[in-house]
Amino acid sequence: MLFDLDDTLLNRDKAVENMFFVILEKCYEAVKHSTESQMLQKFREYDKRGYGNNDKAKVLESFFDEFPPIYRLPRNYIQDFWNNHFPHCFSIDQNSINIVNVIKKHAKVAIITNGSTQRQKAKIINTNLDSCFDTIIISEEAGFSKPDKRIFELALNKFNVQPEDALFVGDDIEKDIDGCQNANIKGIWFNPHMFKNETEIKPYAEINSLDRLLSYFTK
Repeated sequence: MLFDLDDTLLNRDKAVENMFFVILEKCYEAVKHSTESQMLQKFREYDKRGYGNNDKAKVLESFFDEFPPIYRLPRNYIQDFWNNHFPHCFSIDQNSINIVNVIKKHAKVAIITNGSTQRQKAKIINTNLDSCFDTIIISEEAGFSKPDKRIFELALNKFNVQPEDALFVGDDIEKDIDGCQNANIKGIWFNPHMFKNETEIKPYAEINSLDRLLSYFTK
């Protein structure tokens, strides 16, 4: 069983919100509640534009330009600031841990995630996910990233299993589902917000809760 990390096992949107409040405390003071709400919305928008981009200076520089802070982080310090603080903004639902542990009784489990090794490892360690998984594959280390089918094939090789004996669950219909299915792995689309699939990609299955994965192992 192969898992995506961000927005599948971990709630990245909530972590972005937590990161915003770290920056608010560090760089601003006496912000009105109405302005704070507007700033948070813009911060999310800038982050989405930089999603998967390792250069977070672009995200914060744009945000600071629109909302001038009392203290502006130096551009050459922004990346380190993000790397040091963002991983600590993540938490994991205990139910997700329980689900993974049940699946582990029936199958090997792995994480396949895009992103920088430093940040992704920090997230995984800070949420204790490292103790739950047999293998963790990070795109920066692997040398290729989702949707490249080779990153999925790397997991198959590590487990010495055939594609038909694997399942992958992820939230991104193109990077996760199309990517894994190009490697002939069945893709389960994790869609808790019930987004409409406006692509021609046909997932093997669609779930809105990780609990639904248990039916594949406990029949």
